[in-house]
Amino acid sequence: MEHYRNLSGDSGVEAYEIGDDFVAVRFRTGVVYWYTKASVGAKHVATLKRLAQRGRGLSTYISQHADVSGGYARKDPDD
Repeated sequence: MEHYRNLSGDSGVEAYEIGDDFVAVRFRTGVVYWYTKASVGAKHVATLKRLAQRGRGLSTYISQHADVSGGYARKDPDD
C-alpha cells in the first residue's frame, strides 16, 4: 500500500492501494476497506483513485457518500 499524503493533516486515512477496478483504503484504525467498480460503481472508484493520489479529501468523500461508505466489497479487520 502507498502512504496517504494527508495534506489536510486530519484524515483518518493512512494508506491506499489502487488496482484496475478497485481502491483499497487503510484507515488509522488498521482496518482496510475495499471499494470496487462492482460494489460502488466506476464513477466512485475513479473519484476515490483521484483523491487518494491527490492526498486530500478521500475520507471526507467516503463519509459523505452513503453508497460508498456502506458499499465496500470487503473489509479486512486490523490484525
